[in-house]
Amino acid sequence: MLRFISFGSGSSGNCYMLMTPSDALLIDLGVGLRGLKKAMREYGLSLSQIHHVLVTHDHADHIKSVGSFSHDYQVPVYATREVHIGITKNYCITQKVSPDMARFIEKGRQEPIGDFRVTPFGVPHDSSDNVGFFIEAGGTNFCIMTDAGDVTDEMKSFISQAHHLVIEANHDEEMVMGGPYPQFLKARILSETGHLSNRNCAMAVAENMSEKLQHVWLCHLSEENNHPELARKTVEGVLRSYGIVAGADLQLEVLKRNSPTGIFDLE
Repeated sequence: MLRFISFGSGSSGNCYMLMTPSDALLIDLGVGLRGLKKAMREYGLSLSQIHHVLVTHDHADHIKSVGSFSHDYQVPVYATREVHIGITKNYCITQKVSPDMARFIEKGRQEPIGDFRVTPFGVPHDSSDNVGFFIEAGGTNFCIMTDAGDVTDEMKSFISQAHHLVIEANHDEEMVMGGPYPQFLKARILSETGHLSNRNCAMAVAENMSEKLQHVWLCHLSEENNHPELARKTVEGVLRSYGIVAGADLQLEVLKRNSPTGIFDLE
């Protein structure tokens, strides 16, 4: 059985975990290790269970603790060459990933990692590089795509294959335009290398999902330009316009920004 938990999803820190009965990996590690250890203990889990870390991109809210964790637990970190270089240059990260723990992955190339088969794919964002992950284990597949300014054809193809999907619903466009952010920041968020809106997220799911899709989690919601219920209702409304009923045809949930979700069992 494949299991999933989110420990935080938003600009203050992102971290997700996938588990099989004998293996576990993290996707991004932008939360504090002390808080992560406490949260895992509350669910009967331990950091020692984690044997791999995958990194989407090199922004601090995704990599803040990756070097420290990798060093303390001797866990390898998988990222593209550009992301690894970006981590070494990021001044927010005091403990870097040591060269002997760095593992290089390539977009479009499936990588066997423990119990998992991982395929990275490109996701447009204004970082050194950015990938989503399509992860297969035990006949179940899981896809995550976050910090996406646009939805490419490649991303659409992975949505169409997913049983379980974590996808960014960062902002409501009207809240961004009417909000207090300076114009340059609004332009960055709304650009094709920025972040995905609630509506664009919903359209991507509605237009590309297959009948295999069981569960969708909305991730990386903006604290200033979104609200969990607004994101949920926007996505539900778009799905309904395509004849897809959340709660019946698939499960739809919003990941919390600063706290764990609980453990989901995936089939």
